[in-house]
Amino acid sequence: MYERIHDELDGDAWLVGRVTMAEMTKATAHPPASVTDVARPVHVATRADSYAVALDPSGKLHFDGGTLGDDHVVVLLGRDVPDDHLAELANDGVSYVVATAATIDIAAMLHVLGDAFGIRRLLLEGGAGINGSLLAAGVVDEMHVLLAPAIDGGTDTPSIIANGTEGLAGKVRLRFRSATPVDHGVVHLRYAVEPA
Repeated sequence: MYERIHDELDGDAWLVGRVTMAEMTKATAHPPASVTDVARPVHVATRADSYAVALDPSGKLHFDGGTLGDDHVVVLLGRDVPDDHLAELANDGVSYVVATAATIDIAAMLHVLGDAFGIRRLLLEGGAGINGSLLAAGVVDEMHVLLAPAIDGGTDTPSIIANGTEGLAGKVRLRFRSATPVDHGVVHLRYAVEPA
């Protein structure tokens, strides 16, 4: 059901954070024996019809190739990621964008994704941290929530949005667009995301 709705949203790319991407790629570090010239801030290994984008500020993710499923991998990295990690990504056929400032400006990186890769519709499918970060940055225009008829009384249940101690109150608001019943009692909720 999740994949069907993903396909219906018809994005050029999907974006997750490091923790979520680490669940999909189990590769370990394998830097090249020698590092010569590496491209900064952008390395385009290939152009594709669809992309899997990972936000990995510290350069901890490793890949066994340049694709996940049918999607070409692009990694968004912090400025201080070492050249040997960039060389490893390039050797694996992975594209990347390196921040030019000390902190990652996610809006600027999204512009680079558009300019360098032609990405116009990006589906944010990450965990609570990256979801909260992008909402706080004001770069999310729509939110889709699948509400499933399940109850979990545990205290360790993860949230779908987190923004540290600051929270998002006063930054964004949600405006209801629709609620559509789907399979197995699940309801697909759709909201416009607007500045508060």
